[in-house]
Amino acid sequence: MKPATNRRLRQIHHYVGVFFAPAILLFAISGALQTFRLNEAKGAPVWMDWIATVHKDQETPQPRPPRPAGERPRAPKAEPAAPKHNPFALKVFVAIMSIGLIASTLLGVAIALSIRSMRRVSLAMLVLGTLLPLALLLI
Repeated sequence: MKPATNRRLRQIHHYVGVFFAPAILLFAISGALQTFRLNEAKGAPVWMDWIATVHKDQETPQPRPPRPAGERPRAPKAEPAAPKHNPFALKVFVAIMSIGLIASTLLGVAIALSIRSMRRVSLAMLVLGTLLPLALLLI
């Protein structure tokens, strides 16, 4: 590969990585929380429900309308059958993978922003990669 082609590919990789870094962080965090169903726990913080809904449904949580007077509550959903194997080891692996993905992404952003000649465009891509998904979520 020619040096100029290699340099151009590294530059494209750099900008694409910085652009998608915010979404990678959001999905890595929400995926780890959902692996252990922490967002479904009683008394879970609102932010956990928010990012889980964005992750699973690509929308923000909608408030539930109040139940009309006299309407009976719905019967609770039946619990899914217990798995035939113990998924704990895989859940731990997924959690470690999420931590690795988060660390790798943060290190990549730090490296990207440390390159002076590309800092302005990198910062612009980082901001765009944060604001564009939020705008798409809210429209």
